[in-house]
Amino acid sequence: MDIRNIAIIAHVDHGKTTLVDQLLKQSGSVRENQHMDERAMDSNDQERERGITILAKCTSVEWQGVRLNIVDTPGHADFGGEVERILSMVDGVVLLVDAAESVMPQTKFVLSKALKLGLKIIVVVNKIDRHDAEPKQTLESIFDLFLALEASDYQLDFHHLFASGRNGWAVNELEDEHKDLSPLFKRIVEDVPPPKPIALAGDAHPFKMLVTTLEADNFLGRILTGRIESGAITVNRQIKALSRDGKVIEKARATKLLAFRGLARVPVERAEAGDIVAIAGLEEATVADTLCDLTVDAAIPSHPIDPPTLAMTISVNDSPLAGREGDKVQSRVIRDRLVREAEGNVALKVTETGDGDFEVAGRGELQLGVLIESMRREGFELSISRPRVLFKTENGEKLEPIEEVTVDVDDAYTGVVIDKISQRKGEMTDMRPTGAGKTRIVFSAPARGLIGYHGEFLTDTRGTGVMNRIFLEYAPHKGSVGGRTNGVLISTEDGEAVAYGLWYIEERGKLFITAGTKVYEGMIIGQNAKDNDLDVNPIKSKQLTNIRTTSKDEAVRLTPIVPMTLEQAMAYIEDDELVEVTPQSIRIRKRALKPHLRKRAKADA
Repeated sequence: MDIRNIAIIAHVDHGKTTLVDQLLKQSGSVRENQHMDERAMDSNDQERERGITILAKCTSVEWQGVRLNIVDTPGHADFGGEVERILSMVDGVVLLVDAAESVMPQTKFVLSKALKLGLKIIVVVNKIDRHDAEPKQTLESIFDLFLALEASDYQLDFHHLFASGRNGWAVNELEDEHKDLSPLFKRIVEDVPPPKPIALAGDAHPFKMLVTTLEADNFLGRILTGRIESGAITVNRQIKALSRDGKVIEKARATKLLAFRGLARVPVERAEAGDIVAIAGLEEATVADTLCDLTVDAAIPSHPIDPPTLAMTISVNDSPLAGREGDKVQSRVIRDRLVREAEGNVALKVTETGDGDFEVAGRGELQLGVLIESMRREGFELSISRPRVLFKTENGEKLEPIEEVTVDVDDAYTGVVIDKISQRKGEMTDMRPTGAGKTRIVFSAPARGLIGYHGEFLTDTRGTGVMNRIFLEYAPHKGSVGGRTNGVLISTEDGEAVAYGLWYIEERGKLFITAGTKVYEGMIIGQNAKDNDLDVNPIKSKQLTNIRTTSKDEAVRLTPIVPMTLEQAMAYIEDDELVEVTPQSIRIRKRALKPHLRKRAKADA
């Protein structure tokens, strides 16, 4: 069958997964009477809760006798590693850009990666039915971006379409009739070349495939997905896995061969070059390894991906409440889980630092937060440190990661945003009005200065601002950046918090806990209104006496709290604090639990 392999790339929330829903429906891959969830490709629980794509996934549709293998990719910068490795197994990309938001940081990132690989680009200006859409200006911005990224003449000659992915139509020109996605299907078939390896199909050529994604199945074991570069493979065939340097990792039988057909993965007996398939039966092969015939000696070269810029320390939970809510608490179990995650996610790096501690490095706070959230849902108990940036040294000079920050805010809040980011050593590089009383501001700021800023940003803009960040470059160290300005309220006792005790503590600052919450010595229960840490007793109860008074007892009314999310807790803590994560609770505590140890640690610092 004639095949086209494409990836859909875009900035977060520009409509990739919604467009794939319509492609599945209009191609006939999903019956009209068949139930299909909205954003069907976002099958992960966290993807549905957060409303973003985290893992790249494959699907396949047929249109007029042509099979289209489609890869839905994440749009958030923290998951850019997923996009980088996926692009190596497609021959063209559909670049989706929101007609109202126009070109965003991640648009630039994913497009630059696609251009470097020489892929054919089809531009789709999406969401043109929005009331604030500006499709013509957006198209001009996209062309300017192609020029800025030094696209070749072949790539600059791209075709464009205007679309509404949610309503399921695309047109070549704005005045055309809004019917269906046939113009997009037609453009993919005409513009995207058939896979180059398809000429090497058949048994006359040796079988070779580069692994791009890895997942685990309870029944099949490891499932390795990639595009077949040459030859053909059949079920139960003996194959081997080669590392990047050509060393043999293992030899095994391909016990299962799975092809993507609509939303399902169906078993097939044979697959040939050019097709994207999943293979089961190997126990040690991983991402970037080559699966091939026993006669092949050379591995398929894999493209390197950008290195991680942020790291955090994960260790066993050693608080007084450890082991009460989770069933996976040993460092050995934590190590196995982290190593397994690093195998399938090439953008993560795990290093064992000793004493049961592990350093996990990734692209950003969200990527690390998603990993920790997945582990706590699996029953793990962990202690995690504040995220920190990874510095580099070149020619004796200390370099730090710089991020490009794009901010869309109401005009009234531009002053406070510029002031706050400037305090964090950020430099404004662009500022322009975007209409409807909004302004877009672009900064280049050190990554360490932005840790924990997002919550403050939402407060300053009354929840109306939108901030996007993406790694820009390594640059000379910008100097010290101020941290949290408030101290914390620290419990001095073990037990359950009492409303009476919290009522008096509330005068000192903002509480993080409610009455009935289990507390222990050294646990942080609130934020002090002043800049120093304060020891408090949250379990203090009212002493009853037999003395009568004419005044009535004062009613105890506590201010309702908004519990911290995992990402907020990670961003809030300082270097001498930890986040305790269990399946049921998220607590913050000092590293040194005892008061005299905290004083000694502070003196040493």
